Amino acid sequence: MFMATLDNLVMTNALPVLHSEFGASVEELQWFMNAYTLAFASTILMAVALGDRFGRRTVFIIGIVVFTLSSALAALATDPSQLIAARAAQGFGAAAIMPLSLTLLAGSVPIARRPLAIGIWGGVSGLGVAVGPLIGGAIIEGWAWQAIFWVNVPIGVASIALALLALPNSFGARLRADLLGLVLSGAGLLGLVYGIVRGNDAGWSSLEVLASLVAGGVLLLAFIAWESRASAPLLPLRLFRDRSFSVANVVGFGFSFGAFGSIFILIQFLQVVQGATPLEAALQTSPWTLAPMIVAPLAGAFAGRIGTRALIVAGLAALSGALFWLAQLLDAATEFSTFVAPFILAGVGMGLVFAPSATAVLATMKPNDHAKASGTNSMLREVGVALGIAVSTAVFTGAGGALTPVDYVIGAQPAVIVGAAVLLVSALVALLLPAGRAVPSISPDAATAPILDEEPAPRLAH
Repeated sequence: MFMATLDNLVMTNALPVLHSEFGASVEELQWFMNAYTLAFASTILMAVALGDRFGRRTVFIIGIVVFTLSSALAALATDPSQLIAARAAQGFGAAAIMPLSLTLLAGSVPIARRPLAIGIWGGVSGLGVAVGPLIGGAIIEGWAWQAIFWVNVPIGVASIALALLALPNSFGARLRADLLGLVLSGAGLLGLVYGIVRGNDAGWSSLEVLASLVAGGVLLLAFIAWESRASAPLLPLRLFRDRSFSVANVVGFGFSFGAFGSIFILIQFLQVVQGATPLEAALQTSPWTLAPMIVAPLAGAFAGRIGTRALIVAGLAALSGALFWLAQLLDAATEFSTFVAPFILAGVGMGLVFAPSATAVLATMKPNDHAKASGTNSMLREVGVALGIAVSTAVFTGAGGALTPVDYVIGAQPAVIVGAAVLLVSALVALLLPAGRAVPSISPDAATAPILDEEPAPRLAH
């Protein structure tokens, strides 16, 4: 899971380098990021369904294999189209890794310790976010951009061996694969993001953009209609009857949209405008990116005592305030020390959201729904990342932004303000979460219900 989250941001410090080496346009830079997140988002629920049917550990390991091989292909890419294709393949692998990692975790620890375990899971997720830019910057400066993908290969090989040794192969309901749902959701998401990405270049009133946006919207509506009547839906709409689940997913989407769209803009600002090297930019943002690694496990540990609502609202409000603050500081003459306080505030805010939002998603879910619930949450977060980057870039270019020091600031300020506004709205929505303490699956049935057909994991010799 660390490897999958790492690759959400590991490329951010490489974008200016890829712009120079490949002659990549701003649009292609977006697709280096969004090919991953779109493939990830559109196949998460199918990966969960396959995990239920063929074994969660089995599909988890297949995901690691796909991710590892596609990382090697990304490193070997010689033009933008090859890199975009390899990034999409990485996303397909990550789709099996992220939701199943949480499901396998939730089924392997006692209920009383589950909030703490999810907190640690959130901390590792935060670590991937934290060191993604740092590892990317260090590798690019010390070696080459290709190495940010080669580093996944030994991690993947080691993870496969550890998964076989330590994890049980649990199963869920063995239902037919919802292939129509997969096609409708994937094509709908692609249509929306493609239309947003092309909007400024092709013109928002152009046939290409309007057709893409309308088709994307129609396909997503068709997806929802199909899921309401499918016998084995990819996305069980009944889950949204639960208030904690529904609100947590809306908040997760807004969090990813605002936070990662802004990060995409801000990390490039340090290199394009202030002249930082990739490693310097990563070190400068480390007060932001390292804070979730510390805060997320603590937030997970206290979620059962304080309640998820207070932590999530506080985190989103802090992150929104930090981005509004940063937007006012974006100038070539601003000293780095001025960014430290808002970077720390942003990192603390992110850390307060990671684990409690995962806890809120699973709070009243039955064990057999954990995979679907986690998969839905991961899907909406990744859709948020893709749309956040696309919209932030559309705002950036629409305001006159370009990859030059003077023009970058012109576009960066409104783009970051949009991200901050989305996070502020998300904080208000989070007030609708149930108050009080929340522990995943604490109902009497959930406390005793086994995960179906669990195959014991091999034990290490003492």
